Amino acid sequence: MALLNRPVQRTADTRHVSRETATSWPGLGLAVAGALTAWCVHRLVPAVPVLTASVVLGIAAAHLPRLRVFVRGTARPGLSLAGRRLMRIGIVLLGLGLGLDQVLRLGWATVAMVVAVVAATFFGTLWLGRRLGLPGDQPLLIATGYSICGASAIGAVSEVSGSDEEDVAASVALVTLCGTLAIAVLPLLQGPLALSDLAFGHWVGASVHDVGQVVATAQTAGPGALGEAVLVKLMRVALLAPLVAAVAFSVRARRRGVRTASGRRPVPVPLFVAGFLAAAALRTTGVLPDAALEWAHTAQEALLAAALFGLGSAVHLPTLARTGGRAAVLGLAAWVVVAGVSYVGVVLTM
Repeated sequence: MALLNRPVQRTADTRHVSRETATSWPGLGLAVAGALTAWCVHRLVPAVPVLTASVVLGIAAAHLPRLRVFVRGTARPGLSLAGRRLMRIGIVLLGLGLGLDQVLRLGWATVAMVVAVVAATFFGTLWLGRRLGLPGDQPLLIATGYSICGASAIGAVSEVSGSDEEDVAASVALVTLCGTLAIAVLPLLQGPLALSDLAFGHWVGASVHDVGQVVATAQTAGPGALGEAVLVKLMRVALLAPLVAAVAFSVRARRRGVRTASGRRPVPVPLFVAGFLAAAALRTTGVLPDAALEWAHTAQEALLAAALFGLGSAVHLPTLARTGGRAAVLGLAAWVVVAGVSYVGVVLTM
C-alpha cells in the first residue's frame, strides 16, 4: 500500500514546489532589484557597504506607502525565499574568502584572542538578552551577529534554529545599525586609545560585525590596517561553522525523536555549513585562480545583498518599537563588550 502511495506523494510534492516557485518570482525579482540599488548606493557613496545598504533598503521598502502592500502581499513568498535560500548559497561562497593558511599566519596568540572575544560576546549577550526578556530567539540571534559576522551569521543560525522571521529581521536591523555606527565612531577612537595602524586594524577586525563594515572602518587607517583587519575578521568568520553546528546539535537534542515537517530528522550539521568548510578548504589549497575567486566574491556579495534585502523587508517598525528599548540596551551592551574585550586582547597580543 505504501508503494502505491509514493507516486501520488511525489506528484503532490512536485506540484507544491511548482506553486512555490511560481509565487516566488515577484519577490525574488524585487530582492534582485534591491541588491542592484544597494550596489548603486555603494558606488555613489563608497563608505556605505553594499550589505548595509541592502538591509536599509529592505526596511524602507516594507514601509513606503505604496510599495509596502506589494512587499507584504504578492512579494512576501519570494522575499522570504531569498532570505533563506540565497543566504545559504552566499554563506557557502563566503568560505572561498577564508584561507586557513592566512588566518594561522597571524599567530596563535591572535587566534586565542579572537576565540576569547567571540566567546565573551556570544555568551554575555545571550545571558543579558534573556535577562532583559527579549522575545523568541532574539537573544541568540543578536549574540551571534555581534560575536561572528553580523547579518550573515544571524541568517546562518536562524536556518538551524527555525527562528521566526520577525525575530531574524529585528536582530538584523539592530546589528546592522550598530555596525554602521562603528564606521563613524571607531576611527575617532584610534588616537585617544593610542593604537598604531596595525593594532587598529586588529581591533576593527575583532570588534566590527560585518565584513563590509570592517573594510569601511579599517581603510581610514591605511592599507596595512585594512589587510590586518580583514585577516582577523576572517578568523572570526571561521568560527561561524562550529557555532552553527553547536546550535544545530542543541536543536537536535531538544527535538530528539521528533521529525520535521518534511518527515526527516534534523541533521547534525546543515549542508550549507559543510559547504562553507569545503569552500574554505578549497581556497586553502591554492588551486583556484584569482579570476575565479574574484567572481566568487562578486557572486557572494550579490547573493547576500539580495538575501539581506529580503530579511530587511520583514522588519515591521511598530513591532520592533515595542521591544526597542530592551533591544537597544542589549545592542549597546554587546557593542561595549565586543569593543572592550577585543581592545584588551589587542593590547595584550601586540
